[in-house]
Amino acid sequence: MSEKTPIALTVAGSDSGGGAGIQADLKAISAQGVFGASALTAITAQNTQAVTAVHEIPAEVVAAQITAVLDDLDVAAIKLGMLFSPAIIEAVADALSDFKGAIVVDPVMIAKSGDALLQDHAITALKKDILPLATLLTPNLPEAARLLETSENVEMEAQAKALKAHGPKAVLLKDGHGGGAICSDLLLGDDDTVTRLDAPRINTKNTHGTGCTYSASIAANLAKGMQLTDAVTEAHSYLHQAIARADTLTIGSGHGPVHHFHAMWS
Repeated sequence: MSEKTPIALTVAGSDSGGGAGIQADLKAISAQGVFGASALTAITAQNTQAVTAVHEIPAEVVAAQITAVLDDLDVAAIKLGMLFSPAIIEAVADALSDFKGAIVVDPVMIAKSGDALLQDHAITALKKDILPLATLLTPNLPEAARLLETSENVEMEAQAKALKAHGPKAVLLKDGHGGGAICSDLLLGDDDTVTRLDAPRINTKNTHGTGCTYSASIAANLAKGMQLTDAVTEAHSYLHQAIARADTLTIGSGHGPVHHFHAMWS
């Protein structure tokens, strides 16, 4: 008998430019040596400069994709990304109500170009229906401020604790939108242990898909059986190298993608 193949499912929107969303998730999951399955929530017409159109997938079709995957594939971890609307959020929450594995929630709200990827009136549903399902919530600073309806200037540990009060077992607060020479992410564990993940801030415009890549990598590592802190630490190192190697790619004229396969080709 062969060893069990680790499988991770990503539930997210499509990026036609290939740098974020489902496309980035599957690249990141594959780069960790994990099989990636997917359920599409929306189709975006998108490149490195802008999102020019969004087509929402019917909620019942989103749920059917998730059910089809979970009925057949032995999924160990799930990453949730762009959920877009209250109807999709409710359908996803219902479809995952009996799932026993790890769920990594990346509360995707705004594209790198500044375009909205979550309807304003969907935030309440996200907080009520999705955050309590999360093994790990992975917001950046603007997303955390929007979820909490506060300023981005709140101390990171206090923000993480406030977010955890909404139901996720653990919170990874990302410092990519912060300042200073060091980017310092904060992981608040399920036992309230605080872990700092520091890396030199890299001067590049090619950071499209960083949030998707980070959360999908964590989900993949959890699917392999890693403990949460180890899964986040490994994904943090992988993402840092993917950003460091991003400028070796020439993709579009705006915010280019990170290099998901930096360890394999350049």
